Amino acid sequence: MKKYLSFFRLRFSMGLQYRAAALAGIVTQFFWGFMEIMAFRAFYQTDPSAFPMTMAGLSSYVWLQQAFLALFAAWMMDNEIFDSIVNGDIAYELCRPVNLYGMWFSRNVANRMARAVLRCFPILAVALFLPSPYKITMPKSTVHFFLFLITLLLGLAMTVSFCMLVYMTAFFTISPQGLRILFTSAVEFFSGAIIPLPFLPDKIRQIMELLPFAAMQNVPLRIFCGAMSTEEMKKAIGLQVFWFVTITIAGNFLCRLAQRRVVVQGG
Repeated sequence: MKKYLSFFRLRFSMGLQYRAAALAGIVTQFFWGFMEIMAFRAFYQTDPSAFPMTMAGLSSYVWLQQAFLALFAAWMMDNEIFDSIVNGDIAYELCRPVNLYGMWFSRNVANRMARAVLRCFPILAVALFLPSPYKITMPKSTVHFFLFLITLLLGLAMTVSFCMLVYMTAFFTISPQGLRILFTSAVEFFSGAIIPLPFLPDKIRQIMELLPFAAMQNVPLRIFCGAMSTEEMKKAIGLQVFWFVTITIAGNFLCRLAQRRVVVQGG
């Protein structure tokens, strides 16, 4: 465990060095979030009662989505891992006396958390002082807030586990670009990154909520906004744990299979 914590600390410290990139990201994400809210606002002005979330709840959803983008964005993968698989540098990784899956997992968690720490506080601070209904509002209760934190960490673990599947499948392809485009596109739509899942038709939403993608950002953001009942929260958290365990087991299996079959060309 100490080895993986060391990988985490090194990557986390490295990620905190990119302050200029974080500043650019903050400005970009703030204006993107504002444009998204204004677009929804135009629809809400027609008939607010026709929508499954209040305008205030939707604004909170969007600002949280932007503040914690680095935790849930599937397209923010570690290019070093893909490069090492393609160019053969994976041989150096395999020589280390550590579990490859655990090492990459800890590195990915550290990368995402470092980016989120640099960006989330300024975005949330600004969003907190905006006028209603564009501002972020506090959760309904302390219980909702703590459940938000728990599901936020579970959503992060779920996102990293899913990305680990993409890394492992890259061992079996000539180029990982096609897989990246396919998987990231699926995550963006099915996780509620483009349109919150409550806005979809009921039958489609019920199916999508059972998929592993919904266990990422959909659950913590909706809990914070108060858009879930008690029973829905219990079911959603249970699915988060189930999918995290299932995908982690699948990722470890693919990792062991890849290490037995990997062939490094060159010399």
